[in-house]
Amino acid sequence: VQLQASGGGLVQAGGSLRLSCAASERPSRTYGVGWFRQAAGKEREFVASITWADGSTFYTSSVEGRFRISRDNARNTVFLQMNSLKPEDTAVYYCATWQRGSAYSEISYRNWGQGTLVTVSS
Repeated sequence: VQLQASGGGLVQAGGSLRLSCAASERPSRTYGVGWFRQAAGKEREFVASITWADGSTFYTSSVEGRFRISRDNARNTVFLQMNSLKPEDTAVYYCATWQRGSAYSEISYRNWGQGTLVTVSS
C-alpha cells in the first residue's frame, strides 16, 4: 500500500487548508488512517486519525475544534480540513495506515506517505 499526501502550502494565520491522503488500494486489516506532523527540529507528533469502519475520530488537544478529519471509503482517501491555522501548525504533515493499538502512538502506524509541507505565516 502506498499513501500520497497532498494539499500543503503557504497560508496566513487564521486561514484554512485541506490535506488529502490517497491510498493506492484499500489497506487490508487496518483500523484506518492517521495524520502526524513534524516541525523543524522537533519529533513527529500525532494530529488526528479516523477508522474505516465507523468513522470514529481522534484528535490531539491542540487541534481539536480547529481540524476535522474525514474519509471517503469509495476513493480510499482521507482528508484533514485545517481551519484557524496558527504559526505553530507549521510542519510537514504525514499520513499513515493505522495498523493496531493506540490511535495516538506512532508505533501503531505503517506505510508512511512522503509528507506535505504546511507553512503558516503570522
